Amino acid sequence: MNHTPRTRTVVSCTLLVAALGAGVTGCGSDGNPLSATPYDAADQISFNSSTGDGKKVDPDKPLEVTLKDDEGRITDVTAQDSTGRYVAGELSADGSRWHSTSPLAANAHYTVRVSTEDEDGAPGRKVLTFDTSKPSSTKRLNVTFGPDAGEYGVGQPITAQLDHEVKDKAQRAIVERALRVDSTPAVQGSWYWVSDKELHYRPKEYWPAHTTIRVHSNLDGLKISDRLWGGKSKSLKITIGDKLVAVADASSHEMTVYKNDEEINEIPITTGKPGFDTRNGIKVVLAKQYYVRMRSATVGIAAGSSDSYDLPVYYATRVTWSGEYVHAAPWSVGSQGYANVSHGCTGMSTSNAEWFFNTVREGDIVKAVNSGGDDMEPFGNGFGDWNVTWKTWQTGSALTKTGTTTPQDTSRLKPTTV
Repeated sequence: MNHTPRTRTVVSCTLLVAALGAGVTGCGSDGNPLSATPYDAADQISFNSSTGDGKKVDPDKPLEVTLKDDEGRITDVTAQDSTGRYVAGELSADGSRWHSTSPLAANAHYTVRVSTEDEDGAPGRKVLTFDTSKPSSTKRLNVTFGPDAGEYGVGQPITAQLDHEVKDKAQRAIVERALRVDSTPAVQGSWYWVSDKELHYRPKEYWPAHTTIRVHSNLDGLKISDRLWGGKSKSLKITIGDKLVAVADASSHEMTVYKNDEEINEIPITTGKPGFDTRNGIKVVLAKQYYVRMRSATVGIAAGSSDSYDLPVYYATRVTWSGEYVHAAPWSVGSQGYANVSHGCTGMSTSNAEWFFNTVREGDIVKAVNSGGDDMEPFGNGFGDWNVTWKTWQTGSALTKTGTTTPQDTSRLKPTTV
């Protein structure tokens, strides 16, 4: 019997499981292909090298399944380790050979399920288990996810800090595929390589209010390079609260605060004066500090000059690492709502600053508009991630064809301005 060649590629665990359950073509006695009992395909197929003979398999070598003769064909193959990770693979057009296209994990236990059909179309199956050996190198790539567990605002990015540099794009792709972010409700999102040791993850739009986000790594035991293997990493769970966005308009000297897209407050403010203009753009609340001592020397203003200051500041909500805050500024109440007189921060009365401080949380959005200042930096001075267009953000992924990034300076200097 002649069989028309069919191209089958293992593309996802869902499709593979479905294929194994329903991808048989033989006919049962009642004419229903699904009623046929699979035969033992052990004599029909072979596995490469030491697979299945009691020895541990070298994870550096691909997994191969081959048809022993030209009668029949392999129809589907799935390989899965004990943690649930699937091995990607390709099946030849004539069904004579399947081979893995993603690396096996080291020191792992695998189950391989092979579906076949004979020359008459009857279905066969073979299940094999094997263990892989330990990594040849002791160097491990460990990942630390951020932020800490808790509740955050809709603008909070997920961060992944690596303890070793990963520069090669193919190696980055291995790492990125293993870093999983799952949310309820599900949203479209992507990782961005900020540097060789840091990635940020954000959705296309702000997180929906009351989202639950779980982050974990599947890197453990995966080979990244000849000298680097994935290590174990602690998973992360955070939740998102109500949507809170504060818009500070430097031209009208007003801050409008929205909760779940409804206005809840309008506050007279002052922002940066000429030469010390507040940065335009979207910022994310980084921290809240009841008291901060702000000194002009930390931002390069000479002591004793007309612009120098050394002040106790209360109800300080931080939005950049370089020292931009939303805070109480009782000394400028007469200018709030009328003029911009600060050195870059957004100032308001003590009572309004206390309300703002008690209302916002880390991850909430503070957006500055109509300032004469520069735009907020995407990285390195807080979370300016939302100032990057979604199209550009996707190019920062190692899984896109155009995915290239230039490492950014992510040092977190902490001078303060008022």
